[in-house]
Amino acid sequence: MSKPIVLDETNFDLNVLQAKVPVLVDFWAPWCHPCKMVAPIIDELADEYAGKLVFGKINVDQNPKISTKYDVMSIPTLIVFKQGKPVTNIIGFKPKEQLKKELESVLK
Repeated sequence: MSKPIVLDETNFDLNVLQAKVPVLVDFWAPWCHPCKMVAPIIDELADEYAGKLVFGKINVDQNPKISTKYDVMSIPTLIVFKQGKPVTNIIGFKPKEQLKKELESVLK
């Protein structure tokens, strides 16, 4: 079972910007209800896309520099990085099927 990586300011560059495969980063906070709703979907997608896409989670309250760097203004925000660059932003709660469509378009 594949699980999202817990990201922070010490491991973000290595696990996201230097990754060999695309990485979806879930910007979240423990007090955010929509973030809690998307979390189990992210866990399921991490299993389904194992080997094609890496999933990570970063707490915006504990890592404000990274949130600011990528202009995260509301959460949940999901950003997919390819070759160290953000290629898509998904803001707010989205159902699993909609997230899969977004991910498929990025993986083509």
